[in-house]
Amino acid sequence: MSYQVFGRAIKNEYLALGTFATAFTGAFLATRGGEKKAPPADVKQAKAQVPVNAGSKDEEDFIRKFIAEAEKEGAGASH
Repeated sequence: MSYQVFGRAIKNEYLALGTFATAFTGAFLATRGGEKKAPPADVKQAKAQVPVNAGSKDEEDFIRKFIAEAEKEGAGASH
């Protein structure tokens, strides 16, 4: 059996293969991921890349000061 597509007779086998190829190609393209960013080289770069989403400049300063104090306290502890 065959179907008429744009005035030409196309066999069922070719339609099935085309359907499978389209589905698998679409799935592959959808799941391959986006661009990969290089990881930061050191801790200072990583900290610089993390945004502080504060409502005001005072709040941002408080958060940065709190993090700095927590890192000083945690530097002496060993896990």
